[in-house]
Amino acid sequence: MVGTGRQSARVWWGWLGLWTAVGLGIRLASLFGPGRSERTPGGDSYYYHYAANLLVAGKGFVNPFIYYAGAAHHQVQTAAWPPLFVFVLAIPSVLGLKTFFVTRVWCCIIGAGGVLLCGYTGREIGGRRVGLIAAFLVAVYPNLWMSDELGLSEALSPLLVALVLLTAYRFWKHPGPWPAIALGASIGLAALGRDELSLLAVFILVPLTLMATAVRWRRRLGLLAVGGLTFLLIVGPWVGYNMSRFDDPVFISSGFGVTLASSNCAQLYTGPYEGYWSLECAVAIKQKVYNPRSDESVQGAAAQADALHFIEAHKNRILPVEMARLGRAFALFHPLQQIRLDSTVETRPYRWAIVGLGMYYALVALSIGGLVLLRRRRVPILPLLAVGLDVCVSVALTFGQTRYRSTFEVALVLAAAVQLDWAWSRLRTPVDPTGADHLPTGHGVDGGGGREEDSHPGLAAPVPAG
Repeated sequence: MVGTGRQSARVWWGWLGLWTAVGLGIRLASLFGPGRSERTPGGDSYYYHYAANLLVAGKGFVNPFIYYAGAAHHQVQTAAWPPLFVFVLAIPSVLGLKTFFVTRVWCCIIGAGGVLLCGYTGREIGGRRVGLIAAFLVAVYPNLWMSDELGLSEALSPLLVALVLLTAYRFWKHPGPWPAIALGASIGLAALGRDELSLLAVFILVPLTLMATAVRWRRRLGLLAVGGLTFLLIVGPWVGYNMSRFDDPVFISSGFGVTLASSNCAQLYTGPYEGYWSLECAVAIKQKVYNPRSDESVQGAAAQADALHFIEAHKNRILPVEMARLGRAFALFHPLQQIRLDSTVETRPYRWAIVGLGMYYALVALSIGGLVLLRRRRVPILPLLAVGLDVCVSVALTFGQTRYRSTFEVALVLAAAVQLDWAWSRLRTPVDPTGADHLPTGHGVDGGGGREEDSHPGLAAPVPAG
């Protein structure tokens, strides 16, 4: 029996390795699409690529747009974006591989790592077959792999979100100090990659620890303190570094003011671009408040104040604009126009974006059934919903575009995988004439093999105290 279990585990890892290789192959192939092999960095990718090279060159975190704007190479401190992706891109740069093409290849490898970890997280949530289905979906889903080829920080999204969800479900199964530390650390790491993910400390860490019914209230509060302190220890050094180099307080990033400026102006509150962003709006406000003697934090605060003044003056349009932002992010408001904008502004491949849109709608439908199944199995769906709520809040505060929902799409894939696993089990299992809803246990590569709770962690949930 032990030998059979080990053999089943080897087969499962073999399939997971296969889907990881498929995901890597798709991502690398996307590098050589028409007109894409000689791509040059622009916008966000310009910042990340050159900021990593400047960091390795010993310049620290300086603004690459200003540094390379002229021959003087002015070194202006920046925290315009969170630091984790810059650190990650610095790895090949340390090895002397500093071209943008290498950066894109490295992002493809990171994306393939996301396939692997999403598969492992899917197994933790719903069993081995769920894990393999999730890995396959992440491997082939265009909305996830397109950002890798572009050299954007969304390449990290599957890894970061899968890590948070993995530690969240492990904590739910076995609430204790070390799982709490792992959960707090994963959220802290995610926050350094995407600052809006810091909200998961409130949306996941707090409720999950307080809902740990297997332990008493005093211990729950202790676990919350342990997880929260770990989170602070992860993000604290970066926050302290920022506090030491800027005049105004800066926590994880200083880009919120400029973001507000780019999404709050007359042309974005009505008309065809409602709910989107505009570079012209950001430049107009920056020119209005720009002071060459002030640092990035002061300029950002001034841009934020000006944007807030515009919002106050147009508060009667806030609700429709917010609905438009959410509609753009979740493909419910002018989805084809949004794809065209993504293709023009971010050079995302249009045809693959259409495929991604169709797959997105299918995954949304499947995920609803997956969430229902998890609820019936007494598996908490709060961590998955929390990722979606996090995207809603961040979009409402900024603007709507497709890649802003990338973190949500990881949760979407995992929930959809549960529904597809159930459908596969129904096709292979004879229908019970009594109408009973049997939970599929699965064996070998299709299911869990070994322990039944491997397939359905809800069956291994902690027993309530008392």
